[in-house]
Amino acid sequence: MSDKLWGGRFDDKTNKDVENFTVSLKEDYRLLQADVYASKAHLHLLKKADLVTTKEEKLLDETLDQLLEEYRTGAFVLRPELEDVHMNIETYLIERLGDVGKKIHTGRSRNDQVVTAFKLALLAKNERLVQQLIELEETLISLAEEHIDVIIPGYTHLQKAQPILLAHYFQSYFEMFYRDLEKLLYFRNYLLELPLGAGALAGNPFQLDRFAAAEELGFAKPTHNSLDSVADRDYALDMLYATSLIMTHFSRLSEDFILWSTEEFGFITLSDAFTTGSSIMPQKKNPDVSELTRGKTGRVIGDLLGLFMIMKGLPMAYNRDLQEDKHGVFDACQTVEQVLKVNIGQLKTLKVNKDKIEQSLASGYLLSTDLADYLVKKGIPFREAHHIVGSIVKDTEKYHKSLKDLTYDELQTYSDVFKKDVMAFLNEEHSINARDSYGGTAKKTVKEQIKLAKKRLKEVQREG
Repeated sequence: MSDKLWGGRFDDKTNKDVENFTVSLKEDYRLLQADVYASKAHLHLLKKADLVTTKEEKLLDETLDQLLEEYRTGAFVLRPELEDVHMNIETYLIERLGDVGKKIHTGRSRNDQVVTAFKLALLAKNERLVQQLIELEETLISLAEEHIDVIIPGYTHLQKAQPILLAHYFQSYFEMFYRDLEKLLYFRNYLLELPLGAGALAGNPFQLDRFAAAEELGFAKPTHNSLDSVADRDYALDMLYATSLIMTHFSRLSEDFILWSTEEFGFITLSDAFTTGSSIMPQKKNPDVSELTRGKTGRVIGDLLGLFMIMKGLPMAYNRDLQEDKHGVFDACQTVEQVLKVNIGQLKTLKVNKDKIEQSLASGYLLSTDLADYLVKKGIPFREAHHIVGSIVKDTEKYHKSLKDLTYDELQTYSDVFKKDVMAFLNEEHSINARDSYGGTAKKTVKEQIKLAKKRLKEVQREG
Protein backbone atom coordinates (compact mmCIF):
# COMPACT_ATOMS: atom_id res chain seq x y z
CA MET A 1 0.00 0.00 0.00
CA SER A 2 1.23 3.48 -0.80
CA ASP A 3 2.48 5.59 2.12
CA LYS A 4 1.71 8.91 0.40
CA LEU A 5 -0.96 11.35 1.57
CA TRP A 6 -2.53 10.93 -1.86
CA GLY A 7 -2.06 7.13 -1.91
CA GLY A 8 -5.56 5.86 -1.12
CA ARG A 9 -6.15 4.31 -4.55
CA PHE A 10 -2.60 2.94 -4.94
CA ASP A 11 -1.56 -0.58 -3.96
CA ASP A 12 2.17 -0.33 -4.61
CA LYS A 13 4.71 2.03 -3.12
CA THR A 14 6.28 4.59 -5.43
CA ASN A 15 9.44 3.40 -7.15
CA LYS A 16 12.52 5.05 -5.60
CA ASP A 17 13.74 6.24 -9.00
CA VAL A 18 10.36 7.86 -9.59
CA GLU A 19 10.54 9.52 -6.18
CA ASN A 20 13.96 10.93 -7.01
CA PHE A 21 12.74 12.01 -10.44
CA THR A 22 9.61 13.79 -9.25
CA VAL A 23 10.84 15.42 -6.02
CA SER A 24 10.82 19.21 -6.26
CA LEU A 25 12.35 20.25 -2.93
CA LYS A 26 15.56 21.51 -4.54
CA GLU A 27 13.48 24.38 -5.96
CA ASP A 28 10.31 24.83 -3.96
CA TYR A 29 11.95 24.98 -0.52
CA ARG A 30 11.97 28.70 -1.30
CA LEU A 31 8.19 28.61 -1.07
CA LEU A 32 8.02 27.37 2.52
CA GLN A 33 7.43 30.69 4.25
CA ALA A 34 4.98 31.85 1.58
CA ASP A 35 3.13 28.52 1.75
CA VAL A 36 2.78 28.80 5.53
CA TYR A 37 1.30 32.30 5.21
CA ALA A 38 -1.09 31.08 2.50
CA SER A 39 -2.03 28.07 4.65
CA LYS A 40 -2.87 30.37 7.55
CA ALA A 41 -5.10 32.49 5.32
CA HIS A 42 -6.78 29.33 3.99
CA LEU A 43 -7.26 28.13 7.57
CA HIS A 44 -9.08 31.34 8.47
CA LEU A 45 -11.44 30.78 5.53
CA LEU A 46 -12.13 27.26 6.77
CA LYS A 47 -13.06 28.67 10.16
CA LYS A 48 -15.29 31.31 8.56
CA ALA A 49 -17.04 28.51 6.65
CA ASP A 50 -17.41 26.41 9.86
CA LEU A 51 -15.16 23.68 8.49
CA VAL A 52 -12.87 23.89 11.54
CA THR A 53 -13.70 24.91 15.08
CA THR A 54 -12.21 27.87 16.92
CA LYS A 55 -10.04 25.48 18.94
CA GLU A 56 -8.85 23.67 15.80
CA GLU A 57 -8.08 26.98 14.09
CA LYS A 58 -5.98 28.06 17.07
CA LEU A 59 -4.10 24.75 17.16
CA LEU A 60 -3.35 24.82 13.46
CA ASP A 61 -2.36 28.50 13.56
CA GLU A 62 0.05 27.96 16.45
CA THR A 63 1.53 24.83 14.89
CA LEU A 64 2.17 26.66 11.61
CA ASP A 65 3.95 29.38 13.59
CA GLN A 66 5.98 26.69 15.35
CA LEU A 67 6.93 25.14 12.02
CA LEU A 68 8.17 28.52 10.75
CA GLU A 69 10.25 29.06 13.86
CA GLU A 70 11.77 25.58 13.59
CA TYR A 71 12.56 26.21 9.94
CA ARG A 72 14.31 29.49 10.76
CA THR A 73 16.44 27.80 13.44
CA GLY A 74 17.18 24.75 11.31
CA ALA A 75 15.21 22.33 13.49
CA PHE A 76 12.69 21.64 10.72
CA VAL A 77 14.26 19.77 7.84
CA LEU A 78 12.43 19.03 4.60
CA ARG A 79 12.08 15.32 3.86
CA PRO A 80 12.64 14.34 0.21
CA GLU A 81 10.31 11.33 0.41
CA LEU A 82 7.42 13.78 0.91
CA GLU A 83 7.92 15.13 -2.63
CA ASP A 84 7.48 18.84 -2.11
CA VAL A 85 7.31 21.63 0.43
CA HIS A 86 3.50 21.48 0.59
CA MET A 87 3.40 17.82 1.61
CA ASN A 88 6.15 18.47 4.16
CA ILE A 89 4.09 21.18 5.80
CA GLU A 90 0.91 19.13 5.80
CA THR A 91 2.70 16.07 7.18
CA TYR A 92 4.19 18.21 9.96
CA LEU A 93 0.68 19.30 10.97
CA ILE A 94 -0.71 15.75 10.85
CA GLU A 95 2.17 14.29 12.88
CA ARG A 96 1.61 16.86 15.62
CA LEU A 97 -2.16 17.30 15.52
CA GLY A 98 -3.49 14.04 14.09
CA ASP A 99 -6.96 14.39 12.56
CA VAL A 100 -6.96 18.15 13.13
CA GLY A 101 -3.89 18.43 10.90
CA LYS A 102 -5.68 16.49 8.20
CA LYS A 103 -8.28 19.26 7.90
CA ILE A 104 -5.90 21.92 6.56
CA HIS A 105 -6.20 20.71 2.97
CA THR A 106 -10.00 20.97 2.87
CA GLY A 107 -11.16 22.99 -0.11
CA ARG A 108 -7.79 23.40 -1.76
CA SER A 109 -5.46 21.47 -4.06
CA ARG A 110 -1.72 21.54 -4.42
CA ASN A 111 -2.52 23.11 -7.79
CA ASP A 112 -3.90 26.34 -6.32
CA GLN A 113 -1.68 26.03 -3.25
CA VAL A 114 1.59 26.08 -5.17
CA VAL A 115 0.69 28.97 -7.47
CA THR A 116 -0.37 31.04 -4.45
CA ALA A 117 2.94 30.43 -2.70
CA PHE A 118 4.82 30.96 -5.98
CA LYS A 119 3.16 34.33 -6.53
CA LEU A 120 3.87 35.40 -2.95
CA ALA A 121 7.54 34.49 -3.38
CA LEU A 122 7.74 36.34 -6.70
CA LEU A 123 6.11 39.41 -5.19
CA ALA A 124 9.00 39.55 -2.73
CA LYS A 125 11.49 39.09 -5.58
CA ASN A 126 9.76 41.80 -7.60
CA GLU A 127 9.97 44.25 -4.69
CA ARG A 128 13.66 43.47 -4.16
CA LEU A 129 14.46 44.08 -7.83
CA VAL A 130 12.45 47.32 -7.83
CA GLN A 131 14.44 48.67 -4.88
CA GLN A 132 17.75 47.68 -6.46
CA LEU A 133 16.79 49.30 -9.76
CA ILE A 134 15.91 52.51 -7.92
CA GLU A 135 19.40 52.51 -6.37
CA LEU A 136 20.90 51.88 -9.81
CA GLU A 137 18.93 54.78 -11.29
CA GLU A 138 20.06 57.09 -8.49
CA THR A 139 23.65 56.05 -9.20
CA LEU A 140 23.31 56.83 -12.92
CA ILE A 141 21.83 60.25 -12.15
CA SER A 142 24.73 61.00 -9.79
CA LEU A 143 27.23 60.02 -12.48
CA ALA A 144 25.46 62.23 -15.01
CA GLU A 145 25.54 65.21 -12.64
CA GLU A 146 29.17 64.61 -11.75
CA HIS A 147 30.27 64.50 -15.40
CA ILE A 148 28.01 67.15 -16.92
CA ASP A 149 31.03 68.94 -18.46
CA VAL A 150 32.74 65.88 -19.95
CA ILE A 151 32.45 65.49 -23.73
CA ILE A 152 33.07 62.04 -25.24
CA PRO A 153 32.97 60.63 -28.76
CA GLY A 154 29.59 59.13 -29.55
CA TYR A 155 29.64 55.97 -31.67
CA THR A 156 27.54 54.23 -34.25
CA HIS A 157 28.73 50.91 -35.74
CA LEU A 158 31.61 51.26 -33.21
CA GLN A 159 32.90 54.11 -35.38
CA LYS A 160 33.23 57.64 -34.05
CA ALA A 161 30.14 59.60 -35.00
CA GLN A 162 29.40 62.84 -33.12
CA PRO A 163 30.43 64.35 -29.81
CA ILE A 164 28.04 63.85 -26.89
CA LEU A 165 28.09 64.59 -23.19
CA LEU A 166 29.12 61.71 -20.93
CA ALA A 167 26.13 62.74 -18.82
CA HIS A 168 23.93 62.16 -21.87
CA TYR A 169 25.41 58.66 -22.12
CA PHE A 170 24.64 57.84 -18.49
CA GLN A 171 21.13 59.22 -18.94
CA SER A 172 20.58 56.86 -21.88
CA TYR A 173 21.06 53.93 -19.51
CA PHE A 174 18.80 55.62 -16.99
CA GLU A 175 16.06 55.44 -19.63
CA MET A 176 16.70 51.76 -20.36
CA PHE A 177 16.57 50.73 -16.73
CA TYR A 178 13.62 53.03 -16.06
CA ARG A 179 11.61 51.05 -18.60
CA ASP A 180 12.64 47.89 -16.75
CA LEU A 181 11.45 49.46 -13.52
CA GLU A 182 8.11 50.33 -15.08
CA LYS A 183 7.70 46.78 -16.40
CA LEU A 184 8.32 45.23 -13.00
CA LEU A 185 5.74 47.53 -11.45
CA TYR A 186 3.25 46.79 -14.22
CA PHE A 187 3.75 43.03 -14.07
CA ARG A 188 3.20 43.18 -10.32
CA ASN A 189 -0.50 43.70 -11.11
CA TYR A 190 -0.73 40.10 -12.35
CA LEU A 191 1.19 38.76 -9.37
CA LEU A 192 -1.42 40.44 -7.17
CA GLU A 193 -4.24 38.19 -8.45
CA LEU A 194 -4.84 35.42 -5.89
CA PRO A 195 -5.27 31.83 -7.18
CA LEU A 196 -6.10 30.32 -3.77
CA GLY A 197 -9.62 28.86 -3.77
CA ALA A 198 -9.47 27.71 -7.38
CA GLY A 199 -8.98 24.14 -6.18
CA ALA A 200 -7.55 21.56 -8.55
CA LEU A 201 -9.17 23.23 -11.57
CA ALA A 202 -12.94 23.67 -10.97
CA GLY A 203 -13.14 25.82 -7.85
CA ASN A 204 -14.28 24.61 -4.43
CA PRO A 205 -17.72 23.71 -3.06
CA PHE A 206 -17.29 25.21 0.41
CA GLN A 207 -18.13 28.87 -0.30
CA LEU A 208 -14.66 29.92 0.84
CA ASP A 209 -14.34 33.71 0.71
CA ARG A 210 -11.57 34.26 -1.81
CA PHE A 211 -11.85 38.04 -1.50
CA ALA A 212 -11.14 37.80 2.24
CA ALA A 213 -8.10 35.60 1.55
CA ALA A 214 -6.85 38.09 -1.03
CA GLU A 215 -7.13 40.92 1.47
CA GLU A 216 -5.37 38.99 4.23
CA LEU A 217 -2.45 38.01 2.00
CA GLY A 218 -2.07 41.45 0.42
CA PHE A 219 -3.39 40.54 -3.02
CA ALA A 220 -5.53 42.99 -4.98
CA LYS A 221 -8.23 40.48 -5.93
CA PRO A 222 -8.87 36.80 -6.65
CA THR A 223 -8.26 35.36 -10.10
CA HIS A 224 -11.37 35.26 -12.30
CA ASN A 225 -11.28 31.71 -13.67
CA SER A 226 -10.35 28.55 -11.77
CA LEU A 227 -9.01 26.73 -14.84
CA ASP A 228 -6.75 29.61 -15.76
CA SER A 229 -5.73 30.06 -12.13
CA VAL A 230 -3.91 26.74 -11.90
CA ALA A 231 -2.70 26.57 -15.51
CA ASP A 232 -1.42 30.15 -15.81
CA ARG A 233 2.30 30.91 -15.65
CA ASP A 234 2.18 34.20 -17.54
CA TYR A 235 3.27 36.02 -14.39
CA ALA A 236 6.40 33.86 -14.28
CA LEU A 237 7.10 34.59 -17.95
CA ASP A 238 6.56 38.27 -17.18
CA MET A 239 9.24 38.15 -14.50
CA LEU A 240 11.58 36.28 -16.82
CA TYR A 241 10.96 38.78 -19.60
CA ALA A 242 11.65 41.70 -17.26
CA THR A 243 14.81 40.12 -15.89
CA SER A 244 15.98 39.24 -19.41
CA LEU A 245 15.60 42.88 -20.45
CA ILE A 246 17.47 44.07 -17.35
CA MET A 247 20.29 41.68 -18.20
CA THR A 248 20.29 42.72 -21.87
CA HIS A 249 20.69 46.36 -20.84
CA PHE A 250 23.45 45.45 -18.40
CA SER A 251 25.13 43.39 -21.11
CA ARG A 252 25.27 46.44 -23.40
CA LEU A 253 26.65 48.59 -20.57
CA SER A 254 29.18 45.85 -19.81
CA GLU A 255 30.35 45.76 -23.41
CA ASP A 256 30.93 49.52 -23.31
CA PHE A 257 32.90 49.27 -20.07
CA ILE A 258 34.98 46.35 -21.32
CA LEU A 259 35.98 48.44 -24.33
CA TRP A 260 36.35 51.70 -22.43
CA SER A 261 38.64 50.16 -19.82
CA THR A 262 41.10 48.85 -22.41
CA GLU A 263 44.42 50.62 -22.95
CA GLU A 264 43.28 51.39 -26.50
CA PHE A 265 40.29 53.39 -25.22
CA GLY A 266 41.25 54.25 -21.67
CA PHE A 267 38.08 56.27 -21.08
CA ILE A 268 37.53 54.75 -17.64
CA THR A 269 39.49 52.96 -14.96
CA LEU A 270 37.62 50.32 -12.99
CA SER A 271 38.28 50.01 -9.28
CA ASP A 272 40.69 47.32 -8.11
CA ALA A 273 37.89 46.09 -5.88
CA PHE A 274 35.76 45.26 -8.92
CA THR A 275 38.42 43.72 -11.17
CA THR A 276 40.66 40.65 -11.04
CA GLY A 277 44.16 39.70 -12.09
CA SER A 278 45.79 37.00 -14.15
CA SER A 279 47.36 33.83 -12.78
CA ILE A 280 50.29 34.19 -15.19
CA MET A 281 50.45 37.81 -16.46
CA PRO A 282 51.28 40.20 -13.61
CA GLN A 283 50.19 43.33 -15.46
CA LYS A 284 46.60 42.26 -16.12
CA LYS A 285 43.56 43.97 -14.64
CA ASN A 286 40.51 42.22 -16.01
CA PRO A 287 36.93 43.60 -16.12
CA ASP A 288 35.47 40.34 -14.81
CA VAL A 289 32.31 41.91 -13.37
CA SER A 290 31.37 43.23 -16.80
CA GLU A 291 32.39 40.04 -18.59
CA LEU A 292 30.45 37.78 -16.24
CA THR A 293 27.45 40.10 -16.47
CA ARG A 294 27.58 39.81 -20.24
CA GLY A 295 27.88 36.02 -19.97
CA LYS A 296 25.09 35.59 -17.42
CA THR A 297 22.75 37.46 -19.75
CA GLY A 298 22.57 34.38 -21.96
CA ARG A 299 21.73 32.27 -18.93
CA VAL A 300 18.78 34.47 -17.93
CA ILE A 301 17.45 34.68 -21.48
CA GLY A 302 17.76 30.89 -21.55
CA ASP A 303 15.56 30.71 -18.44
CA LEU A 304 12.90 32.71 -20.31
CA LEU A 305 13.07 30.50 -23.38
CA GLY A 306 13.00 27.38 -21.21
CA LEU A 307 9.68 28.29 -19.61
CA PHE A 308 8.24 29.28 -22.98
CA MET A 309 9.09 25.78 -24.24
CA ILE A 310 7.44 24.19 -21.19
CA MET A 311 4.25 26.20 -21.66
CA LYS A 312 3.80 26.06 -25.42
CA GLY A 313 2.08 22.67 -25.68
CA LEU A 314 0.30 22.13 -22.38
CA PRO A 315 -3.36 21.15 -22.44
CA MET A 316 -5.72 22.59 -19.84
CA ALA A 317 -5.38 22.66 -16.95
CA TYR A 318 -2.57 21.63 -14.58
CA ASN A 319 0.17 19.25 -15.76
CA ARG A 320 3.25 18.05 -13.88
CA ASP A 321 5.42 19.80 -16.46
CA LEU A 322 4.65 22.95 -14.48
CA GLN A 323 6.82 21.70 -11.65
CA GLU A 324 9.69 22.90 -13.84
CA ASP A 325 8.49 26.51 -13.72
CA LYS A 326 10.35 27.62 -10.62
CA HIS A 327 13.97 26.77 -11.39
CA GLY A 328 14.37 29.30 -14.19
CA VAL A 329 12.48 32.11 -12.47
CA PHE A 330 14.36 31.83 -9.19
CA ASP A 331 17.65 31.44 -11.04
CA ALA A 332 16.95 34.55 -13.12
CA CYS A 333 15.88 36.64 -10.12
CA GLN A 334 18.88 35.58 -8.06
CA THR A 335 21.24 36.26 -10.96
CA VAL A 336 19.82 39.73 -11.56
CA GLU A 337 19.99 40.57 -7.85
CA GLN A 338 23.71 39.68 -7.88
CA VAL A 339 24.31 41.56 -11.13
CA LEU A 340 22.59 44.68 -9.81
CA LYS A 341 24.58 44.61 -6.58
CA VAL A 342 28.03 44.27 -8.13
CA ASN A 343 27.37 46.61 -11.04
CA ILE A 344 26.04 49.37 -8.78
CA GLY A 345 29.27 49.02 -6.81
CA GLN A 346 31.34 49.15 -9.98
CA LEU A 347 29.53 52.26 -11.21
CA LYS A 348 30.01 54.05 -7.91
CA THR A 349 33.77 53.42 -7.91
CA LEU A 350 34.79 53.87 -11.55
CA LYS A 351 37.13 56.72 -12.53
CA VAL A 352 36.62 58.77 -15.72
CA ASN A 353 39.89 59.59 -17.51
CA LYS A 354 39.27 63.04 -18.99
CA ASP A 355 42.72 63.33 -20.58
CA LYS A 356 42.33 60.11 -22.56
CA ILE A 357 38.84 61.15 -23.66
CA GLU A 358 40.09 64.55 -24.85
CA GLN A 359 42.82 62.84 -26.86
CA SER A 360 40.20 60.62 -28.49
CA LEU A 361 38.09 63.64 -29.46
CA ALA A 362 40.95 64.88 -31.63
CA SER A 363 40.54 62.04 -34.12
CA GLY A 364 37.65 60.58 -36.05
CA TYR A 365 36.29 63.71 -37.77
CA LEU A 366 33.54 64.04 -35.17
CA LEU A 367 32.65 67.55 -36.33
CA SER A 368 31.91 66.58 -39.93
CA THR A 369 28.15 66.74 -39.44
CA ASP A 370 28.54 70.20 -37.93
CA LEU A 371 30.27 71.41 -41.10
CA ALA A 372 27.44 69.99 -43.17
CA ASP A 373 24.90 71.62 -40.87
CA TYR A 374 26.70 74.94 -41.34
CA LEU A 375 26.32 74.68 -45.12
CA VAL A 376 22.64 73.74 -44.78
CA LYS A 377 22.04 76.83 -42.66
CA LYS A 378 23.63 78.85 -45.48
CA GLY A 379 21.11 77.47 -47.96
CA ILE A 380 22.96 74.49 -49.44
CA PRO A 381 20.77 71.36 -49.90
CA PHE A 382 21.74 68.70 -47.37
CA ARG A 383 22.87 66.09 -49.92
CA GLU A 384 25.17 68.62 -51.57
CA ALA A 385 26.47 69.71 -48.17
CA HIS A 386 27.07 66.04 -47.27
CA HIS A 387 29.08 65.57 -50.49
CA ILE A 388 31.20 68.70 -49.91
CA VAL A 389 32.11 67.71 -46.36
CA GLY A 390 32.79 64.13 -47.49
CA SER A 391 35.35 65.51 -49.90
CA ILE A 392 36.93 67.59 -47.14
CA VAL A 393 37.21 64.53 -44.87
CA LYS A 394 38.72 62.44 -47.67
CA ASP A 395 41.43 65.03 -48.32
CA THR A 396 42.24 65.76 -44.68
CA GLU A 397 42.43 62.02 -43.99
CA LYS A 398 44.88 61.64 -46.88
CA TYR A 399 47.19 64.24 -45.35
CA HIS A 400 46.68 63.02 -41.77
CA LYS A 401 45.06 66.25 -40.70
CA SER A 402 42.01 66.89 -38.55
CA LEU A 403 39.14 69.21 -39.40
CA LYS A 404 40.38 71.61 -36.74
CA ASP A 405 43.69 71.91 -38.61
CA LEU A 406 41.91 73.41 -41.64
CA THR A 407 42.13 77.14 -42.20
CA TYR A 408 39.33 79.32 -43.43
CA ASP A 409 41.13 79.72 -46.77
CA GLU A 410 41.37 75.93 -47.17
CA LEU A 411 37.66 75.52 -46.50
CA GLN A 412 36.93 78.19 -49.12
CA THR A 413 38.53 75.98 -51.78
CA TYR A 414 35.68 73.50 -51.29
CA SER A 415 32.86 76.05 -51.27
CA ASP A 416 32.67 79.82 -51.28
CA VAL A 417 29.63 79.48 -49.03
CA PHE A 418 32.03 79.01 -46.12
CA LYS A 419 32.49 82.29 -44.27
CA LYS A 420 34.74 83.13 -41.34
CA ASP A 421 32.01 82.24 -38.87
CA VAL A 422 32.46 78.61 -39.88
CA MET A 423 35.43 78.32 -37.54
CA ALA A 424 33.05 78.43 -34.56
CA PHE A 425 31.46 75.22 -35.83
CA LEU A 426 34.78 73.37 -35.52
CA ASN A 427 34.39 73.11 -31.76
CA GLU A 428 33.01 70.23 -29.66
CA GLU A 429 31.21 72.47 -27.21
CA HIS A 430 29.47 74.30 -30.05
CA SER A 431 28.47 70.94 -31.52
CA ILE A 432 27.10 69.75 -28.18
CA ASN A 433 25.12 72.86 -27.37
CA ALA A 434 23.69 73.16 -30.89
CA ARG A 435 21.82 69.91 -30.34
CA ASP A 436 19.30 71.34 -27.93
CA SER A 437 16.18 69.59 -29.22
CA TYR A 438 14.17 67.77 -26.56
CA GLY A 439 16.25 64.77 -25.45
CA GLY A 440 19.35 66.04 -27.23
CA THR A 441 22.90 66.20 -25.89
CA ALA A 442 23.11 69.97 -25.26
CA LYS A 443 24.17 70.72 -21.71
CA LYS A 444 21.00 72.65 -20.87
CA THR A 445 18.87 69.85 -22.33
CA VAL A 446 20.71 67.14 -20.40
CA LYS A 447 20.35 69.15 -17.20
CA GLU A 448 16.61 69.33 -17.85
CA GLN A 449 16.51 65.56 -18.41
CA ILE A 450 18.42 64.93 -15.16
CA LYS A 451 15.91 67.08 -13.31
CA LEU A 452 13.04 65.20 -14.96
CA ALA A 453 14.69 61.86 -14.18
CA LYS A 454 14.79 62.71 -10.48
CA LYS A 455 11.11 63.65 -10.59
CA ARG A 456 10.11 60.46 -12.40
CA LEU A 457 12.07 58.34 -9.94
CA LYS A 458 10.37 59.99 -6.98
CA GLU A 459 6.98 59.34 -8.57
CA VAL A 460 7.83 55.67 -8.99
CA GLN A 461 8.92 55.47 -5.36
CA ARG A 462 5.67 57.05 -4.20
CA GLU A 463 3.49 54.83 -6.38
CA GLY A 464 5.51 51.66 -5.82
